[in-house]
Amino acid sequence: MGRKWANIVAKKTAKDGANSKVYAKFGVEIYVAAKKGDPDPETNSALKFVIDRAKQAQVPKHIIDKAIDKAKGNTDETFVEGRYEGFGPNGSMLIVDTLTSNVNRTAANVRAAFGKNGGNMGASGSVSFMFDKKGVAVFAGDDADSIFEQLLEADVEVEDVEAEEGTVTVYTAPTDLHKAIVALKEAGIKEFQVTELEMIPQSEVVLEGDDLATFEKLYDALEDDEDVQKIYTNVEGF
Repeated sequence: MGRKWANIVAKKTAKDGANSKVYAKFGVEIYVAAKKGDPDPETNSALKFVIDRAKQAQVPKHIIDKAIDKAKGNTDETFVEGRYEGFGPNGSMLIVDTLTSNVNRTAANVRAAFGKNGGNMGASGSVSFMFDKKGVAVFAGDDADSIFEQLLEADVEVEDVEAEEGTVTVYTAPTDLHKAIVALKEAGIKEFQVTELEMIPQSEVVLEGDDLATFEKLYDALEDDEDVQKIYTNVEGF
């Protein structure tokens, strides 16, 4: 599983590096986190968490600073979180998380993306019950047992620690991800490839040929929507 995360990170980083839409999405997320609390990441842990993720996605510093500066102003722009669930070809499932200033627009766009690209929208809960929410941290290393012990000593609720080909992947209870990151930093981990709250599928499907092409088209259509922040799926490699 560790290699899976490393591969996904490499794939998305290559794509994100030239994708200004990704920067814009992080800008919104940073703005919302800063607006909800103190616009100082040293005293706002939620904001610091988002900024760390933005840096992992190679978001330029000026984008981050601009979003924080905007939150410090008098703007009253509000954003609402949303979640949509649906199905793609041959047993594939998707959970789509959004952050939008116009819920009606976003709902219509997500429904259209499913309908025009070989997918079907489902009711709330129709997909998410097949996923488990977990904290995920990925970093360079090879000693899973030592990391596991260090996290237990820090009173972190650890679900699993895997080491594969020079990469360690830590799975925590979703409420303990922040605590795990702090403990890992104190243990000497300087750089993370992934620090995310993830919806992990209970089982994965492998798509090939036309099914894979259809799914990629659907996934890309959803990802390209400016209001879509995160997509979770049970398709291997995504």
